Amino acid sequence: MSKRTTSNGTNCTLSRTDVRPQNGSKVNGVKEEEDDGRTPGKWGRAWEVDLLSALTMFFLLTMTPCMVLYFFVACSQYECSLSSPLVQVYNGQLTLMDFWKKTPDLTINAFKIIIPWYAFQIFLYYLPDVCSKILPSYRGGRCRGTITPSGIQMYYHINGLQAWIISNALWLANAFYFKWFSPTIIIDNWGSMLWVANIIGNAVAIFAIIKARFFPTSSADCVFSGNFAYDFVMGAEFNPRIGDWFDFKLFFNGRPGICAWTLINLSYAWKQYELYGHVTNSMILVNILHAIYVVDFFWNEAWYLNTIDIHHDHFGWMLAWGDNVWLPWMYTLQGLYLVYHPVELSYIAATFILSLGLAGYYIFRSTNCQKDRFRNSSGDCKIWGRRPKIIECTYYSADGEKRRSKLLLSGWWGMGRHMNYTGDLMQALAYCLSCGSTHIFPYFYIIYMMILLGNRCYRDEHRCRMKYGSDWTKYTSIVRYRILPGIF
Repeated sequence: MSKRTTSNGTNCTLSRTDVRPQNGSKVNGVKEEEDDGRTPGKWGRAWEVDLLSALTMFFLLTMTPCMVLYFFVACSQYECSLSSPLVQVYNGQLTLMDFWKKTPDLTINAFKIIIPWYAFQIFLYYLPDVCSKILPSYRGGRCRGTITPSGIQMYYHINGLQAWIISNALWLANAFYFKWFSPTIIIDNWGSMLWVANIIGNAVAIFAIIKARFFPTSSADCVFSGNFAYDFVMGAEFNPRIGDWFDFKLFFNGRPGICAWTLINLSYAWKQYELYGHVTNSMILVNILHAIYVVDFFWNEAWYLNTIDIHHDHFGWMLAWGDNVWLPWMYTLQGLYLVYHPVELSYIAATFILSLGLAGYYIFRSTNCQKDRFRNSSGDCKIWGRRPKIIECTYYSADGEKRRSKLLLSGWWGMGRHMNYTGDLMQALAYCLSCGSTHIFPYFYIIYMMILLGNRCYRDEHRCRMKYGSDWTKYTSIVRYRILPGIF
């Protein structure tokens, strides 16, 4: 699935700089012996697929769409109880056909909402970026991305913050002035919109695998494992594009899902006000904490070009369907839950949850800022007031060219190999705690994030071992913990 988009993932490539190679590699000035263990160019995704991986792909294709539908029906028809439908089926009180009848209908209104939204986001995607001209420190416009496994330097058109501002400004202008449509239009049509989003997500995935086979943007960066299910789900083409600038990964990871995230939450809040005459402090907390994450994502969209989503993942069903369905429906469960189960938190509880979310955000952002500062200065900077400790290492691109990198050993990166995941999990926990402790429903998100980020740790480190060989072994012997210093 998409990581938040914000997902923002981490990997070894995030805490290093890529430069042309010189002779050997060094650990704080000591020359390295050999490049054993490095696999030239095979650090994008798996090239060979075993039976377990193939079965996992089949499970994802069949079960995750059912899971999204199940969660929606459980919340809208069973008061957000995940167990009630299963218990009724087990006791013979409910058949699968009875459950199916409770699923939402596909309506014309859903198409009328989603299709214009996608068209509008494509229009905004092509607009010249203005925010980079007027906002200090914001990077937008034409930005350099990473180098692909085949050695191609990627460039991107960054204007996500501008698109988010325009989208939310128009929504608020409509809600308070123009009155073109109801502010609750999203939640009122949320069920039928799920069907349309599934159609779009699967259509994009099918187009992506066809494009990869017959007219890829860069055939050198396409990987076919020989297993169709795996290639379809995980993707074959690395950076599919239409024209010079419409990049599938950048567009679908950030727009329309993340750009709509705050609008979905606002629609939930408006519905809560419509039903109960007020908006609870828990709903306000969820809106604020989610908005912080979304704005941070778009403010740092240029940095996002160096994350696992862009830097390593190929574009397949996992991203196409995940960005269009999983992210908008499953990442906003807290707001949906609070519509049906309003929670008024005590002052102490609200303060604690807000503090936890802000602390998590600080760790998440400061960790990434340290890495960004280190990468942009090629290590010529200070981390926590001191010159950073580094490991200099080498790797090979797919064309066999030897390149050199630096792994950071100072600051947050000296405490853990994925401390930005620590901050991410703290934020996720804060979102869930905002909903109280009556139901497990809103806590699915923290459970999912723990599984997702835990898996990413191992995926990332597997790539790094393949890419950096013995250099990575030296790094992990120094930075022993992944997410929780002293524990894991």
